[in-house]
Formats: sequence, structure tokens, C-alpha cells
Amino acid sequence: MGIFDKFFGSKQQEEKTMTKLNIGIILGSTREGRLSPQVGNWVKELADKRGDANYTIIDIADYKLPLLGEEGGDASGAAAWSQAVAAQDGFVFIVQEYNHSITGSLKNALDYLREEWNNKAAGIVSYGSVGGARAAEHLRGILGELSVADVRVHPALSLFTDFENGAELKAAPVQAESVNQMLDQVIPWSAALKTIR
Repeated sequence: MGIFDKFFGSKQQEEKTMTKLNIGIILGSTREGRLSPQVGNWVKELADKRGDANYTIIDIADYKLPLLGEEGGDASGAAAWSQAVAAQDGFVFIVQEYNHSITGSLKNALDYLREEWNNKAAGIVSYGSVGGARAAEHLRGILGELSVADVRVHPALSLFTDFENGAELKAAPVQAESVNQMLDQVIPWSAALKTIR
């Protein structure tokens, strides 16, 4: 470190260090009786304890996003959706499995945007009868097309063992460990990808 950097560069480095990443926790279902808000809140509680990023729940149900290309649909929420996604450095997708895939509402919300997703990282937390594994695998292919780098660690919640009566989240302790391991990958990947945007 040169004398100039010592006196003038350290403040810039300090500002960079102090700026936390923004990680959006995207609730991937809009259906009545959905469990994604429970799972999203649980992930956010675990994430907030880390103090390593600004974690925000982003609920696609809060945005008016009719089927992409549908005539006469009220797409008044599209601009706000674009802003919400663009403001994030990375994501955690809360994904539930329906008919061996992701929900139609999540696919539609992903399709609404392009550049807002590019060069960011994502983790996936899935749930379903087999932990939502098939939905997560479908989502990985979609994220790849959108230039989102998804991390390997994947918490998969079973409707039979991690939910009481299939309705109330009672995740096993190992699942919380898995969420933290996933975030251990999402954070550095998000930081690295931010440098190329």
C-alpha cells in the first residue's frame, strides 16, 4: 500500500466494506393457502442473525403480473417488480413443487424481466412431498438462461417431516444449518458477480 493509498484510499475501501449486499427472498407462490410466507419468514429470521447482508422478502403476490403477453391484463405492477428485482444483488428463491415443477406464477414473474436478473447469484429453498427437489431442478435451468448463478447447497423441506400436519413449518435443526451453508455460498458469489455488473 502506497502512502497516497494509505491516506486517501482507505476511506474508499472502508465505504466498500461497509456497504452490505441486498439479498431478496422471493416467495414463489401466489396460491391461496400457500406455505411460502412461513418458509420465507423463517429463512429471513435465520439470515438476519448473520448480519452479512440486507435481506428483504419479495412477495410476487404483491405485484400485478398477468400472464406475460396476455391482452387486456393489468400489468401495472410490472415497473415496481422490475425495480424490486433490480435493487437486489442476489436472491433466495422459496420454491414449492406443483406437478413436478415450479408454480406458474413464479415462471411468469421470472419471464417478465431479463437484465434485472443478469449476473447475480441465487440460493434455492424448496419444499414439497419430496422436498421440492424437482421444482428446484427446473428452476436451476431457468436461472441459467437468465444468467443467474445458483449455488450448490439446497435446503429441501419435506411436507411430511418439516411441517406439522403439512401446514405449519416445524423445520428440523439440520435445515437451519443447511440454510446458513447456502447463504455462505450466496453472499460471496453475489459479491463477486456485483463486480461485473
